[in-house]
Amino acid sequence: FNAPRINVASQCARATPPSFVLLFADDLGYGDLGCFGHPSSLTPNLDRLAAHGLRFTDFYVTSPVCSPSRAALLTGRYQTRSGIYPGVLYPASKGGLPLNETTIAELLKSKGYTTAIVGKWHLGIGLNGTYLPTRQGFDNYLGIPYSHDQGPCQNLTCFPPDVKCYGFCDQGVVTVPLMFNENIKQQPADFLQLEKAYSEFATQFITDAVRNNGPFFLYYPSHHTHYPQYAGADYAGKSPRGPFGDALMEFDGTVGKILQTLEETGVINNTLVFFTGDNGPELMRKSRGGNAGLMKCGKGTTYEGGMREPAIAYWPGSIQPGVTHALASSLDILPTFAKLAGAALPDVQLDGVDMTNILLNRGASERQTIFYYPIAPSEKYSVFAVRWKNFKAHYYTQGAIHSENPQDSNCSSLFLKRHDPPLLYNLEADPSENYNLNSTEWDSVLKQIQAVKEQFEASMVFGESEIAKGRDSALEPCCIPNCTPKPTCCRCTSAL
Repeated sequence: FNAPRINVASQCARATPPSFVLLFADDLGYGDLGCFGHPSSLTPNLDRLAAHGLRFTDFYVTSPVCSPSRAALLTGRYQTRSGIYPGVLYPASKGGLPLNETTIAELLKSKGYTTAIVGKWHLGIGLNGTYLPTRQGFDNYLGIPYSHDQGPCQNLTCFPPDVKCYGFCDQGVVTVPLMFNENIKQQPADFLQLEKAYSEFATQFITDAVRNNGPFFLYYPSHHTHYPQYAGADYAGKSPRGPFGDALMEFDGTVGKILQTLEETGVINNTLVFFTGDNGPELMRKSRGGNAGLMKCGKGTTYEGGMREPAIAYWPGSIQPGVTHALASSLDILPTFAKLAGAALPDVQLDGVDMTNILLNRGASERQTIFYYPIAPSEKYSVFAVRWKNFKAHYYTQGAIHSENPQDSNCSSLFLKRHDPPLLYNLEADPSENYNLNSTEWDSVLKQIQAVKEQFEASMVFGESEIAKGRDSALEPCCIPNCTPKPTCCRCTSAL
């Protein structure tokens, strides 16, 4: 796609509200993309987005694992408010994203947008599909409703012609289903054809929306680059980085096809494309996992590597190419899309702020703080860390199995460490969190951070935990309802 032509007047006189494409990678590290410095990742489409769009250096998500991060992205609220904690949802989970939460899709539908999601949902299924995307504001859905490792994978093919998936994934549950809206289309999902089906679905959705002369919202939460990595024939063996690189390259290829469709349908100049990821890389997978670059540790931790993500905003004619060091969060996407679409914000406590000043004017951020919740937040321990401006204070640290790293025992040590006084780092001078500022000259900074922490905690009302509602194996999605013996009888094949 071509470099954008800047037209300031277009910002003031838009005939129609912009459409939105939200790209969300899985388990992708800060250092995994070519445009964020990885020497052997082949991500030409994301690299071009970065070259012709706005690249964020200080962008954060709200959790170091999947489900909570996705809940916050779609609602503009910390996962503690909506109850998507501790940990993640499972195929048999009784709970899910509460239906009284307002998602980006619901917000935009109120302004006449058509909406679709393609890929990984991971915010619950529930009894009779209670929590599926089609009940949360999305007109259409094609995807696997949770992580693609949440079902046995040792006999599934992840690379052509018949290379089995690496590892075993979750055992004793149904194989992962591919769903269209609320119906199972295929079980197990065919990984070799999956991304092709996603590309075709996304292309058709955009084409239909444009034909109907209405704005649209496409949410593409990819399975890439989560374990087990997979790729179809067009990308398998093509990356110098191995299986992880092939999976990343396939994700990038789908991004390219979406951008090509936006160009061919003539709407690329009136579409905001926003890319980021759900949490940091799974270091325990070694070269089959991602890379956090300069950032400390990875998935499952509240160090920078767990929650600081690559992010890019692209909107030809409206966003000038460049780099921003403005502080921003996945929480900010809902209020930003709402502002641009002219939609009223939901009447609830939002944690996100409008980013349009950053995007359209390269201006300052309305955000000064980031709060870091662990995998299992609790009112007892509250946030583990707080970033205020350039400074980050760790009140607690704890490693995670996901971040097993022989170079740094802090990443994988499960021992919960309390820090009094907190560890303090200047993230501009020391993004890797190596040098604790432990002298008294920093006391005023710690006092300021303590004040914003207390103010935030006073505003936080923990919702009932949806994950604590437990599991019921009868809720596992099965393409042959009531078959026996479950889970092995749940098998249906159909061409994508």
